[in-house]
Amino acid sequence: MELKQLYREIVNDHNLTPSHKGKMDNPDVILQGVNPSCGDNISLYLKIEEGVIEDGSFTGVGCAISQASVDMMLDNIIGKSAPEALETADNFMRMIKGESLNEDEMEDLDECALLSDISHMPARVKCAVLGWRTLEEMLK
Repeated sequence: MELKQLYREIVNDHNLTPSHKGKMDNPDVILQGVNPSCGDNISLYLKIEEGVIEDGSFTGVGCAISQASVDMMLDNIIGKSAPEALETADNFMRMIKGESLNEDEMEDLDECALLSDISHMPARVKCAVLGWRTLEEMLK
């Protein structure tokens, strides 16, 4: 399977059948993120126990990339400590800016690494980072 086709299938899957979309009951933290340039918006919900992200979900509307990216992000960060999630977010932001990541950093991104080509699509970068920026604001 060609990488671009795999990318499209995974983004479509996370957009059309997201694992983490829905309002969470009794979250420990909630924050809204908005991309004013295109109207994408999300509310990110996290349950954090003893510094570990135990669960997460999101609600909102937006393009396929913004919705898929936040769903992929939650797949990646649930079970990580807040500092580990922030490190993953930093790796993602660096990748999206077109910076080179080492093998361990790319492995840390797991499926999110498939969004690396967005660095070549400036108009889509804000879409891809919406959930990640919201996460950073929540945890800092």
